[in-house]
Parts: sequence; C-alpha cells; structure tokens
Amino acid sequence: MLQMVLPRTGPAPTLRGRIGAGFSPEPHRYHLYLSAGCPRSHSLTTALSLLGLADSVGTTVLGPPATHAALRRAYEATGHHYDGILTVPALCDTWSGRVVGNHTPDILEDLARLARLAGRPDLAPPGGGPR
Repeated sequence: MLQMVLPRTGPAPTLRGRIGAGFSPEPHRYHLYLSAGCPRSHSLTTALSLLGLADSVGTTVLGPPATHAALRRAYEATGHHYDGILTVPALCDTWSGRVVGNHTPDILEDLARLARLAGRPDLAPPGGGPR
C-alpha cells in the first residue's frame, strides 16, 4: 500500500529554483499547488489576480489525499525517489514535471517577472522600496 504524506504548510526543505534561472518565463508553463487554509497560498492567489496571471498560471487547491498525487509526482521528479514532506504553496513546471520552488517570496517575485514579460503593470512601489 502506498503511504500518502499529506502536504503541510510551514517550514520544510525549501526548493529555491527560479523562473529565468533554468526555467524559461513562458505563459501557461507553470502550475501552483495551494492549500485553502494557508495564508501563503492566499497571498499567491491574490497576486495572481492582481498581476492578471490567473488565466496563464494554473492552480490546484489541494483537498482530500487523492488530489495530492500530482504534487507527489512533481516532488519525486525534482528529487529522485523523494520521500519527504510535500509542502504548499509549490510552483511547478508543467514541461519537466518538477517543482520549481516552494519559497513564497521567490514565487511572488517570479510571478511579477512573468507579469512584466506579459506586458502587465509592475505593482512594485516606486523607488524600488520594500515589497
């Protein structure tokens, strides 16, 4: 019987791949796995909407364990025979099937980069202040 480890929100091994550094910034290439009760997931959902990327970055809000299989495959593709904890939010590359990253600040910056390349307005404060 296959043991399912439920996704968790919070500290775990951080994957810090980046769009533009090994993953090309192409529309419809990326997918976000989120959790309904996770504040980090909520901030990413809000960012997708504000940046106008809701139609070009797919999302899955994980529910029952049966919905975790695709995320498990992405983690296994990232680290051969990965048997660790699944964490959300996780940004996945649909072309390679791998997790790009699960560090929310990096994901937010990568989404902003995708939006700029798609001609969307930059939501950063003027003068390059803190985000």
